[in-house]
Amino acid sequence: MTAPVFLVGSLAGVRPGDTLTLDGPEGRHAVSVRRLRTGEEVVLTDGGGAGAYGTVAGVEGKDRLTVAVTDVRSEAPQTPRITVVQALPKGDRGELAVETMTETGVDAVVPWAAARCVTQWKGERAAKSLAKWRATAREAGKQSRRLTFPEVADPMTTKQVAALLAEADFAAVLHEEGSTPLATAGLPESGSIVLVVGPEGGVSPEELAAFAAAGARPYRLGRSVLRTSTAGTAATALLLGRTGRWS
Repeated sequence: MTAPVFLVGSLAGVRPGDTLTLDGPEGRHAVSVRRLRTGEEVVLTDGGGAGAYGTVAGVEGKDRLTVAVTDVRSEAPQTPRITVVQALPKGDRGELAVETMTETGVDAVVPWAAARCVTQWKGERAAKSLAKWRATAREAGKQSRRLTFPEVADPMTTKQVAALLAEADFAAVLHEEGSTPLATAGLPESGSIVLVVGPEGGVSPEELAAFAAAGARPYRLGRSVLRTSTAGTAATALLLGRTGRWS
């Protein structure tokens, strides 16, 4: 089994032979939940592409351990970069979408309050919901042994999403009535891919028109219609395979 990953603030200047301390919530999880012991392998990451690989040198109390660093690695940004604009699902399906897209390999997630979303983020609820999405991305990043965690952006309006699509090298809207399968779309070898996943009620005609004006065409995944909480994960997997990032 691969070594567990824990998040630290910074790995700037860390070299093999250094000893690092893991404490706080991450240290408590390592000691009291994972029950790591001296000699076991661990990975510490800043979530931004750097990773310190080493072994547990000592355990102190219930929330603190030291790690003897044996190797330091950096993960270059992968290309093309894949961003999923995710319409707000009902209940906890938003966290499910972020979790599975992170585990699959998405680079960024953008929450979008589409016209037909039942759920709307406003005021204190918006801040709490966004914090949940970001925490989910961190935890899923560690679970999937990633060194680079996906960015979860601030919520965007339809106008802001259109501007994001206009800047992409490939822009697509998942739509069941799309005439072209995403599996046959021409994809860039580098740059950015931005994919829009609509709400359960679908993308409105006005939103489709705004996205089309920004250069985003409608594409379908397959014969079955996926829920908004799973469509982004399926599409991300397809794009990762087709662009060679999974090779």
